[in-house]
Amino acid sequence: MNFTINQKHITEAAKECLVVGVYHQPQFDGELKELDHSFEGYLTSLVKDGDISSKSKKLSKIHTFGKISSKRILFVGLGKKKELTFDLLKEAMGLASKELKNMKVSSFSVALDTFSSEELPAADSAHAFTEAFTMATYQFEGYKQKSNEPEIYVDSIEFLTGEDEKEVKTALEVGAAFGRGVNSARTLVNTPGNLLTSTKMAEYALELAERYDFEAEILDKEEMENLGMGALLAVNQGSVEPPKMIVLKYSGKDEWKDVIGLVGKGITFDTGGYSIKPKDGIVGMKTDMGGAAAVLGAMEIIGETKPEQNVVAVIPSTDNMVSGSAFKPDDVITAMSGKTIEVLNTDAEGRLALADGMSYAKHHGANYLVDVATLTGGVIVALGEDKTGALTNNEAFFEQVLEASGESGEFIWQLPYTEHDKKRVRSSKIADLNNSPGRAGHAIMGGAFVGEFAEGLPWVHLDIAGTATTKSSYDLGPSGATGVMVRTLALLVERFEPLEK
Repeated sequence: MNFTINQKHITEAAKECLVVGVYHQPQFDGELKELDHSFEGYLTSLVKDGDISSKSKKLSKIHTFGKISSKRILFVGLGKKKELTFDLLKEAMGLASKELKNMKVSSFSVALDTFSSEELPAADSAHAFTEAFTMATYQFEGYKQKSNEPEIYVDSIEFLTGEDEKEVKTALEVGAAFGRGVNSARTLVNTPGNLLTSTKMAEYALELAERYDFEAEILDKEEMENLGMGALLAVNQGSVEPPKMIVLKYSGKDEWKDVIGLVGKGITFDTGGYSIKPKDGIVGMKTDMGGAAAVLGAMEIIGETKPEQNVVAVIPSTDNMVSGSAFKPDDVITAMSGKTIEVLNTDAEGRLALADGMSYAKHHGANYLVDVATLTGGVIVALGEDKTGALTNNEAFFEQVLEASGESGEFIWQLPYTEHDKKRVRSSKIADLNNSPGRAGHAIMGGAFVGEFAEGLPWVHLDIAGTATTKSSYDLGPSGATGVMVRTLALLVERFEPLEK
């Protein structure tokens, strides 16, 4: 898709459709006043009659009948200027993007300055539009036979603005990069487990490494055995698919210090093992690698935007299957860290994989750790399907994650993490830890187990079991995978400030 930036007048927009923002105010001003003049005041009449609405996220479409160069105008209601936030602007632009897709236009113009205000300058509007457009028009192609009807895609967008061209261009590119990173994660999560194995995920990571000049390492089963990764290997025991420990390293500083470790759960399909899931619960378990997808999507954005930070991404990946060789309840296994684990629930496998992932991130020099995982059904019971649950051992580090999530619009909520929670995870009579201390506080227990492997490093746990997918379409995307936490992780890396020792 090509972006062009022009300073020509709004009435000279020559694409198939002109997209205009409308605030709730007594009368048109600025560019809209001049546009209304081209229509001999007819636009004002349409507003009074309710045919053009300024209500937040309301869309109105009119034909221009040759009054200006564009054939149609799509008005996007923005509500009151003082009430418009960056998130609301993206949602409104997402709805407009979906409408443009339905209109089957191949090109359109955006009157960028009509969306801007003192609180939201043109650069913010530019970022919001390309991020929203890229996300909202995403569609997982799937595997159906294609119809003979030709598909029409948007191949060029013209942005009309009187603001600094270089600044707007940068914002457009960054917004689009954020949207593409989310969409890449969505596609990974939407892909069936028989087509996205651990091997395929490793190959995808290597493609990212080649594209963005990341350092890459893929450990196979024998190498994991040599390193003592007994937790991840236990999960893999029942599978015919080999496990992979996937590592990508991005050096944004001359010296390898202040390294942020992003650890993503990469369970490509989860049967629950011998603690097998019910038939209704097992459908959809191709999405159990949503944490890995979030990390890979964030690394794509990092590769595009090149922040001055150091990052190591670690993805422990396997499927969790049932067979004669699968691990069982009552087994005792030894993680890479040397800690022994009593397995009470083979469906609590993600935290086992993450245990070795956390240790290996530290092995690669991580000084700060964030793990992302579709970890527990308990977080959905606690917080619903629209909130990501978080645990931390360091409030100052968590504040930076929280700020990134606020900027991205990806809501997270901190759960308590106490000494009593740690005691429950350490309550095994025969091992250092047990992987499932009971149903009470299940989301906290899952995170607390992973926290045992932070071993003093600042750490934040993000449980995206409820937010990684959605059953219905929304302003910024369709049903299915959401790509949640991709933008939060990327913004955390971009904005990160090392903590004082």
